[in-house]
Amino acid sequence: MLVDLHTHTRPLSWDSYLTPDDLVERSKQAGLDGICLSEHDYLWDPREVAELAKRHNYPVFPAIEINTDDGHILVYGIDKYVYGMHRSHELARHVKDAKGAMVAAHPYRRQMPWYMEDERDYEEALIRASRNPAYQYCAGLEALNGRGTMKENEFSRRLCEYMKMPGTAGTDSHSRSDIGRCATEFDRDLASVEDLIKELAAGRFRPVDMTGGTPHRLDLTAIHNAGQSAAG
Repeated sequence: MLVDLHTHTRPLSWDSYLTPDDLVERSKQAGLDGICLSEHDYLWDPREVAELAKRHNYPVFPAIEINTDDGHILVYGIDKYVYGMHRSHELARHVKDAKGAMVAAHPYRRQMPWYMEDERDYEEALIRASRNPAYQYCAGLEALNGRGTMKENEFSRRLCEYMKMPGTAGTDSHSRSDIGRCATEFDRDLASVEDLIKELAAGRFRPVDMTGGTPHRLDLTAIHNAGQSAAG
């Protein structure tokens, strides 16, 4: 099942040019099996999400992208924004209480090396990024962001490999041209946000690049599982 875990629509995300209906219809046309509505620091009313999904006969899952001191975090399973969530450890506590899940969005931001061609500088940047305190609470890192450059996404993928963490993919859609560039492939069908959280927690997912017309799977979960086996 191909799901876009990271999208934005207006007016709830001020910087998006997409209406919710347009996002859903174009995601269906792009071959996606479902989407998450992850507005900036704003949660949809669950009834409106259900109405949108019913109107289009299409899986739509509620989510939120929260701006924390340690970067942007995609959150699934909470029903309200509480002051203090801008601190990742506070956010993690609320998410744990709600039995939700967290994914670090576009981890390349503010963490890439100054000199991309210097392997030593690159490795040092990976080490610094791996110490981001938010990541210990995340089910995965966004290894592929639809609006990121090749070099930016390469850093995210290498960070997943370095940390032995699974990777997701999301278009981060703000306009029509963003839709369908990538998605997260799940091993099992998702009928609810609870199913989504369960699969994220289990690590049964992988990022998929769809820019070439044919889905290209980046199986970072194999790296993650190998790391877990080696540890123990």
